[in-house]
Amino acid sequence: MNRQSRNPGNPWADHYTRQAKHDHFAARSVYKLQEIQKKYHILRKGDRVLDLGCAPGSWLQFAAAEVGTTGRVAGIDLSPVTLTLPDHVTVVTGDVADFPSHLSRLEMMRVHVVLSDMAPSTTGNAFVDVARSVGLAESALSIADQVLLTGGHFVCKIFQGADFKVFADQVKQRFDRQTALRPQSTRKASREVFIIGLGKKNGKSPSGKQI
Repeated sequence: MNRQSRNPGNPWADHYTRQAKHDHFAARSVYKLQEIQKKYHILRKGDRVLDLGCAPGSWLQFAAAEVGTTGRVAGIDLSPVTLTLPDHVTVVTGDVADFPSHLSRLEMMRVHVVLSDMAPSTTGNAFVDVARSVGLAESALSIADQVLLTGGHFVCKIFQGADFKVFADQVKQRFDRQTALRPQSTRKASREVFIIGLGKKNGKSPSGKQI
């Protein structure tokens, strides 16, 4: 992987990487969640939070601080998280696709917030990469259908391209408000954007599943 200093595409890349190190966060991606939190206030003291695709752990760190010791944060990722985290954070090394089998280990059944920073390993083929990203986003939304409390919030990374609007509309159907944000810390060459669902509706998903 190229070093940040060799990436001229975004003059902020080095800034955010250095800032993350200075602030003792695992990755620069934390500032994306920080911007979302400042704008939409999705995390509150005492909340239970599920972080999908949580490695290397910067979102876990940030969410744990926001919800405090009265809250709970659980994360799952194929890659292990090697950070030392607070006692109110639980991490499972596993596949999000096998989510139901991990529920007991995650130590929570219903949550106030579902976060997904999942992204596919990119191939260089935009069509393939976008399709894989949409697949991960749909998996995250399906999990939110299962575990997110009424009134809860959903944050999901997705690559812009075919089916982006279709996915955004799926989120809109489930939440009182749906919006999209491309955080300032996003690299210029990246296709990523975050779809945000605020205030999960009570009732059933469009598929007929109870939510």
